[in-house]
Amino acid sequence: MDMGHSQPCKHQAMPTKDPARPKKLRIAIDGPAGAGKSTVARKVADILGYTYLDTGAMYRALAVLALDRKISFDDHEALGEMAASVNMDAREDDGVFRVWIDGQEFTHRLRTPETDRAVKLISMAQPVRRVLVEIQRELARRGGVVMEGRDITSVVIPDAEVKVFLTADVNERARRRWVDLKNRGIDMSFEEVLAEMQARDAKDLEREWGKLVKVEDAVLIDSTDMSIDEVCRIIVGLCEARQRCSTV
Repeated sequence: MDMGHSQPCKHQAMPTKDPARPKKLRIAIDGPAGAGKSTVARKVADILGYTYLDTGAMYRALAVLALDRKISFDDHEALGEMAASVNMDAREDDGVFRVWIDGQEFTHRLRTPETDRAVKLISMAQPVRRVLVEIQRELARRGGVVMEGRDITSVVIPDAEVKVFLTADVNERARRRWVDLKNRGIDMSFEEVLAEMQARDAKDLEREWGKLVKVEDAVLIDSTDMSIDEVCRIIVGLCEARQRCSTV
């Protein structure tokens, strides 16, 4: 793990702070597909009693809607108009992050191979990203959230109190995704999953707006040889250190 330029303590008098009630933090976790962001973010939120927000699921729901409406993924303007015209509700419910659009639930369709391919395309549409970024910023404003995605630390909440870049070797990330698909009864070869993972990585790095980057003050965690619990302990430790800073 590279602690990088993790947010330092600034020893300033803050008379309005109540040490008995530490500030609820905004925790931003970025990283490539298959790094374990969703699992880690959900568990960290549970440990801290925070709200978990899966921003990728929001993009996936809009990708499914675009498929249903037969909107071309090359027509970024039409995709943006679609995103701006709907009402989205997203929240965790009994361990599952659920998404509704105009009252219709899309949760059961978010993780199919077809959606995996479609979300790579809709995430390239800047008008869609503008709409979702505003929704995500509003959800994060009060604090007490763990938000994960591709550009949370760089675009959505660049002033988050705790920033993490979670990654892993591409072969390990593909293996994890392949096992997950297999457990859900989806028949894809490891080679197919790896090829899609590599294509997704390329897309995430080449888009002009909201590309996948490690910001300077994010803590780098390589989860290739780490358990979920180990990763969570590191992030919770970062949060505890940050809260100690805020009470000094």
